[in-house]
Amino acid sequence: MMTEIALNVLDVAENSVRAGASLIQIGVLVDTARDDMLIYIEDNGCGMTKEQVAQVEDPFFTTRKTRKVGLGIPFFKYAAQCTGGDFTITSQVGSGTRVEARFVLSHIDRMPLGDMCGTMHTLITFNTEIDFIYIYTIDERSFTLDTREFKDILEGVPLNSPEVSQYIEEYLMENTAEVDQGIVL
Repeated sequence: MMTEIALNVLDVAENSVRAGASLIQIGVLVDTARDDMLIYIEDNGCGMTKEQVAQVEDPFFTTRKTRKVGLGIPFFKYAAQCTGGDFTITSQVGSGTRVEARFVLSHIDRMPLGDMCGTMHTLITFNTEIDFIYIYTIDERSFTLDTREFKDILEGVPLNSPEVSQYIEEYLMENTAEVDQGIVL
Protein backbone atom coordinates (compact mmCIF):
# COMPACT_ATOMS: atom_id res chain seq x y z
CA MET A 1 0.00 0.00 0.00
CA MET A 2 1.26 3.48 -0.79
CA THR A 3 1.66 5.99 2.02
CA GLU A 4 -0.09 8.92 0.37
CA ILE A 5 -2.69 9.50 -2.33
CA ALA A 6 -0.28 11.58 -4.43
CA LEU A 7 1.82 8.45 -5.04
CA ASN A 8 -1.28 6.63 -6.32
CA VAL A 9 -1.93 9.55 -8.66
CA LEU A 10 1.66 9.40 -9.92
CA ASP A 11 1.36 5.67 -10.58
CA VAL A 12 -1.95 5.96 -12.45
CA ALA A 13 -0.71 8.98 -14.44
CA GLU A 14 2.34 6.96 -15.49
CA ASN A 15 -0.11 4.41 -16.92
CA SER A 16 -1.54 7.28 -18.99
CA VAL A 17 1.96 8.15 -20.20
CA ARG A 18 2.56 4.51 -21.24
CA ALA A 19 -0.85 4.53 -22.99
CA GLY A 20 0.44 7.20 -25.37
CA ALA A 21 -1.62 10.09 -24.02
CA SER A 22 -0.86 13.57 -25.35
CA LEU A 23 -3.12 15.21 -22.74
CA ILE A 24 -3.58 14.14 -19.12
CA GLN A 25 -5.96 15.94 -16.79
CA ILE A 26 -5.66 15.45 -13.03
CA GLY A 27 -8.12 16.85 -10.54
CA VAL A 28 -8.27 17.10 -6.77
CA LEU A 29 -11.75 18.31 -5.85
CA VAL A 30 -12.56 18.72 -2.16
CA ASP A 31 -15.98 19.58 -0.77
CA THR A 32 -15.66 19.93 3.01
CA ALA A 33 -19.42 20.38 3.53
CA ARG A 34 -20.05 17.01 1.83
CA ASP A 35 -16.97 15.45 3.54
CA ASP A 36 -15.82 14.41 0.09
CA MET A 37 -12.57 14.33 -1.88
CA LEU A 38 -12.63 13.27 -5.54
CA ILE A 39 -9.37 12.50 -7.32
CA TYR A 40 -9.47 11.85 -11.04
CA ILE A 41 -6.95 11.14 -13.77
CA GLU A 42 -8.22 11.39 -17.34
CA ASP A 43 -6.23 10.86 -20.52
CA ASN A 44 -6.62 10.70 -24.27
CA GLY A 45 -4.39 7.64 -24.59
CA CYS A 46 -5.09 4.38 -26.38
CA GLY A 47 -7.86 3.37 -23.99
CA MET A 48 -8.84 -0.14 -22.95
CA THR A 49 -11.36 -2.73 -24.03
CA LYS A 50 -14.21 -3.68 -21.69
CA GLU A 51 -12.31 -6.88 -20.90
CA GLN A 52 -9.16 -4.96 -19.94
CA VAL A 53 -11.17 -2.56 -17.76
CA ALA A 54 -12.69 -5.58 -15.99
CA GLN A 55 -9.21 -7.07 -15.44
CA VAL A 56 -7.26 -3.94 -14.53
CA GLU A 57 -8.38 -4.05 -10.89
CA ASP A 58 -6.83 -7.52 -10.54
CA PRO A 59 -3.29 -7.21 -9.10
CA PHE A 60 -2.16 -10.16 -11.23
CA PHE A 61 -3.10 -8.44 -14.49
CA THR A 62 -0.77 -6.02 -16.21
CA THR A 63 -0.06 -5.08 -19.80
CA ARG A 64 3.60 -4.48 -18.96
CA LYS A 65 6.13 -7.04 -20.09
CA THR A 66 8.71 -6.23 -17.39
CA ARG A 67 6.68 -7.64 -14.49
CA LYS A 68 3.74 -9.93 -13.83
CA VAL A 69 1.75 -7.83 -11.34
CA GLY A 70 0.14 -4.41 -11.45
CA LEU A 71 -0.68 -3.07 -8.01
CA GLY A 72 -1.28 0.64 -8.70
CA ILE A 73 -4.98 0.46 -9.61
CA PRO A 74 -5.88 -2.16 -6.95
CA PHE A 75 -4.13 -0.11 -4.23
CA PHE A 76 -5.85 3.10 -5.34
CA LYS A 77 -9.24 1.37 -5.34
CA TYR A 78 -8.61 -0.16 -1.91
CA ALA A 79 -7.51 3.20 -0.47
CA ALA A 80 -10.75 4.86 -1.60
CA GLN A 81 -13.04 2.02 -0.54
CA CYS A 82 -11.42 1.77 2.91
CA THR A 83 -12.82 5.24 3.63
CA GLY A 84 -16.34 4.34 2.52
CA GLY A 85 -15.67 5.96 -0.84
CA ASP A 86 -15.80 4.47 -4.29
CA PHE A 87 -13.70 3.87 -7.37
CA THR A 88 -14.52 3.76 -11.07
CA ILE A 89 -12.68 3.32 -14.35
CA THR A 90 -14.22 4.21 -17.68
CA SER A 91 -12.37 3.71 -20.93
CA GLN A 92 -12.89 3.52 -24.64
CA VAL A 93 -10.39 2.12 -27.11
CA GLY A 94 -8.90 4.97 -29.12
CA SER A 95 -10.36 7.68 -26.88
CA GLY A 96 -8.70 7.30 -23.48
CA THR A 97 -9.39 6.43 -19.88
CA ARG A 98 -10.78 8.12 -16.77
CA VAL A 99 -10.00 6.85 -13.28
CA GLU A 100 -11.95 8.29 -10.33
CA ALA A 101 -11.37 7.66 -6.64
CA ARG A 102 -13.76 9.22 -4.15
CA PHE A 103 -12.71 9.39 -0.50
CA VAL A 104 -14.67 10.23 2.64
CA LEU A 105 -12.56 13.18 3.72
CA SER A 106 -12.81 12.76 7.51
CA HIS A 107 -12.55 8.96 7.59
CA ILE A 108 -9.86 7.73 9.97
CA ASP A 109 -8.49 5.35 7.33
CA ARG A 110 -8.05 8.01 4.63
CA MET A 111 -4.37 8.37 3.93
CA PRO A 112 -3.09 11.94 3.52
CA LEU A 113 -3.20 13.56 0.11
CA GLY A 114 0.55 14.05 0.27
CA ASP A 115 2.80 15.98 -2.05
CA MET A 116 0.62 16.70 -5.08
CA CYS A 117 2.88 19.62 -5.98
CA GLY A 118 5.83 17.24 -6.21
CA THR A 119 3.78 14.70 -8.14
CA MET A 120 2.63 17.27 -10.69
CA HIS A 121 6.10 18.82 -10.98
CA THR A 122 7.60 15.38 -11.63
CA LEU A 123 4.99 14.46 -14.23
CA ILE A 124 5.36 17.77 -16.08
CA THR A 125 9.16 18.00 -16.10
CA PHE A 126 9.75 14.32 -16.94
CA ASN A 127 7.14 14.21 -19.71
CA THR A 128 7.53 17.54 -21.51
CA GLU A 129 6.00 16.19 -24.73
CA ILE A 130 2.70 15.60 -22.91
CA ASP A 131 0.28 18.36 -21.93
CA PHE A 132 -1.10 18.35 -18.40
CA ILE A 133 -4.06 20.11 -16.88
CA TYR A 134 -4.10 20.13 -13.09
CA ILE A 135 -7.16 21.37 -11.21
CA TYR A 136 -6.97 21.79 -7.44
CA THR A 137 -10.16 22.83 -5.67
CA ILE A 138 -11.22 23.14 -2.05
CA ASP A 139 -14.79 24.31 -1.70
CA GLU A 140 -15.02 27.59 -3.65
CA ARG A 141 -11.26 28.15 -3.98
CA SER A 142 -9.47 26.74 -7.00
CA PHE A 143 -6.56 27.03 -9.38
CA THR A 144 -5.69 25.39 -12.67
CA LEU A 145 -2.30 24.74 -14.22
CA ASP A 146 -2.38 24.06 -17.96
CA THR A 147 0.99 23.32 -19.55
CA ARG A 148 -0.34 24.35 -22.96
CA GLU A 149 -0.57 27.92 -21.67
CA PHE A 150 2.98 27.73 -20.31
CA LYS A 151 4.27 26.38 -23.65
CA ASP A 152 2.56 29.19 -25.58
CA ILE A 153 4.18 31.83 -23.39
CA LEU A 154 7.60 30.15 -23.37
CA GLU A 155 7.77 29.83 -27.18
CA GLY A 156 9.89 26.67 -27.29
CA VAL A 157 11.77 26.93 -23.98
CA PRO A 158 11.45 23.43 -22.50
CA LEU A 159 9.42 22.94 -19.32
CA ASN A 160 12.30 20.99 -17.80
CA SER A 161 14.86 23.77 -18.20
CA PRO A 162 16.11 24.70 -14.70
CA GLU A 163 14.48 28.15 -14.53
CA VAL A 164 11.12 26.98 -15.90
CA SER A 165 11.13 23.87 -13.72
CA GLN A 166 11.73 26.00 -10.63
CA TYR A 167 8.97 28.41 -11.68
CA ILE A 168 6.49 25.53 -12.14
CA GLU A 169 7.38 24.15 -8.72
CA GLU A 170 6.91 27.57 -7.08
CA TYR A 171 3.67 28.18 -9.02
CA LEU A 172 2.25 24.90 -7.76
CA MET A 173 3.28 25.50 -4.15
CA GLU A 174 2.08 29.12 -3.98
CA ASN A 175 -1.29 28.42 -5.60
CA THR A 176 -1.84 25.29 -3.49
CA ALA A 177 -1.13 27.26 -0.30
CA GLU A 178 -3.57 29.96 -1.41
CA VAL A 179 -6.31 27.39 -2.04
CA ASP A 180 -5.55 25.36 1.12
CA GLN A 181 -5.74 28.36 3.48
CA GLY A 182 -4.25 26.22 6.24
CA ILE A 183 -6.36 23.09 5.58
CA VAL A 184 -4.19 19.97 5.70
CA LEU A 185 -5.42 17.22 3.44
